Amino acid sequence: MRKTLTIAVFFSGMASLGIEMAASRLLGNVFGTSNLVWASIIGLILIYLAVGYFIGGRWADRSPHMETFFKILTWAAISTAVVPVLSRPVLRLAANAFDQLQLGILLGSFTSVLILLVIPMILLGTASPFAIRLAVHDSANIGQTSGRIYAISTLGSFIGTFLPVLLLIPTLGTYRTFLFFSGILLVVGLTGLYLHAGARKILPFLWAPLLIIFLWVWGLPGGAKNTPGMVYETESAYNYIQVLEYDGYHYLRLNEGQGVHSVYHPTELNYYGPWEQVLVAPFFNPAPVNTADIRSLAIVGLAAGTTARQASIVYPNIHIDGIEIDPKIVEVGRKYFDMNQPNLNVIVQDGRWALAHSDQQYQIISIDAYRPPYIPAHLTSQEFFTTVREHLTADGVMVINVGRGPDDRRLIDALSTTILTVFPTIHIVDIPGSFNSILFATVQPTAPENLAANYLNLIQQDSSANPLLLRSIEVAAAQLQPQPQVSLVFTDDKAPIEWMTNNMVIQFLLSGNKEMLQ
Repeated sequence: MRKTLTIAVFFSGMASLGIEMAASRLLGNVFGTSNLVWASIIGLILIYLAVGYFIGGRWADRSPHMETFFKILTWAAISTAVVPVLSRPVLRLAANAFDQLQLGILLGSFTSVLILLVIPMILLGTASPFAIRLAVHDSANIGQTSGRIYAISTLGSFIGTFLPVLLLIPTLGTYRTFLFFSGILLVVGLTGLYLHAGARKILPFLWAPLLIIFLWVWGLPGGAKNTPGMVYETESAYNYIQVLEYDGYHYLRLNEGQGVHSVYHPTELNYYGPWEQVLVAPFFNPAPVNTADIRSLAIVGLAAGTTARQASIVYPNIHIDGIEIDPKIVEVGRKYFDMNQPNLNVIVQDGRWALAHSDQQYQIISIDAYRPPYIPAHLTSQEFFTTVREHLTADGVMVINVGRGPDDRRLIDALSTTILTVFPTIHIVDIPGSFNSILFATVQPTAPENLAANYLNLIQQDSSANPLLLRSIEVAAAQLQPQPQVSLVFTDDKAPIEWMTNNMVIQFLLSGNKEMLQ
């Protein structure tokens, strides 16, 4: 009995955390990965488990039998398998509502999916107190027995935390990850019933393996989203990835899909977004700056390589190090966005770590790893910007693409204030028709007038200047903003970026504005 209980507790602990991680991806595909989403998932699941602990203790006292225990695990397995099936139409509705900012449907969908987790998580919560009741035969060993049970459950939870992220979701997908844990629980439950209650007790549940096998083999019809124009979707350890195609253009969208991260067209080069503004960076330095002089660029947040492709064409002598944390996005970039430039060196690592451990210096460092409004705090701090400056040449420029609210520039002001503790000069350009601003920070003191002087030099002296570059400089000059207001300084110790962005998003949604941050 002790061995079967140990195995059951281990796998129930693994399943509880595995289901939680899969639930975060299930919801993250539609609602994003902000700390609000994570807090909702973790908080409610903890409540479900707490209810399970309470019920499990009382249930075990009333029916302290192995048969009851393994029937509970069997029903936990069945209810886990049902979660992705029932959530698919709800999440598709939510995805459409997200595009149209229908707040009522979004809240209802979010709540509905979390409610689907009630039964499996409560049933799994009963496992540890029930197992303790069954394992205790001598009151003198209650502490030792309960400690062993909770240690085994926690070890299972530890494995359940990493297994979905590192293996299951990237290889099987979110929906089959639920089925994987459902299958494991079902094997444990039915095996325990067979060993402790006999073959007759498993007969009423023989339909359950057939259900899981059917869902596993035939899957759920359609994709996770029914987005028009979708030509490819996949999941990685980091993202839900979509490639959309409209009028010959390929667009990369991630997770909730608010914002385009890369664009590609085989013959067009100007996408009228933030990518082109990276090309402008060197021309904030004193004139003359010629295209042949630009030889090095690092992109933190390469995505599918839009900036790299544009820079390779505009600057004939440039070498590019593209840093991207998600290897699956790199694969998508090569296949759907022609990210195959011979001068592009792809580095699959976290941006800050890769830059800090690099021995290279660059004339341009582009920071495009922000996914507004979900900004990694470690890429906003004074310490990070110090690292960036250390890897810039004497004429180097840092470029950051930042999202903002339509009338809310607090994020721009805070980032600019932080950057100005490291760099002497900053220039801000708003991208027309979007909620994006580009921040240019120069290593040497510079003036906005340098942009006009360099533009004239390119027209008069640099016959190789690409029209895309000239057009981008024109946009930057026309959209230059006043110097930012003094605000917070973000540090590694204190960077309240989540508070700021959550407040910005909530105000944005309540305003009823139908446009979204890109």
